[in-house]
Amino acid sequence: MILTNIESVPGSQIAEHYGLVVGSTIRAKHIGSDIMAGLKNIVGGELTGYTELLAESRSEATQRMVAQAEEMGANAIVNVRYSTSSVAQGAAEIVAYGTAVKVQ
Repeated sequence: MILTNIESVPGSQIAEHYGLVVGSTIRAKHIGSDIMAGLKNIVGGELTGYTELLAESRSEATQRMVAQAEEMGANAIVNVRYSTSSVAQGAAEIVAYGTAVKVQ
C-alpha cells in the first residue's frame, strides 16, 4: 500500500477513486508515564513515555486505515492526514484519514 500526504503518487496515474478511508484509536495514559512526566516538568526534557504512546497510536490508526482501503481494492492512499483530540481526562483519540485510490 502506497501512502502519501500529497494529492497524487509521483510517476503514477490515479485509475480509480474509492473515497475516504479512516482509522482511529483511543488511548489512555499510564500512571507510570504521568509520574515521569511530572518529574520531567521540573527538570525538562522529552516525555518519552508519551512519545512512544503517540507513535504506537499513530501506527495502529494507520494500520486500520490501510485495512479499510485494502477491503475497497485500493493500492494507495493519497492526502493522508492525522488528527488528535482529547476525548476524556487522560485519553486521546488519534485519527488517520485519506483518500483510497488505485494507481497504475
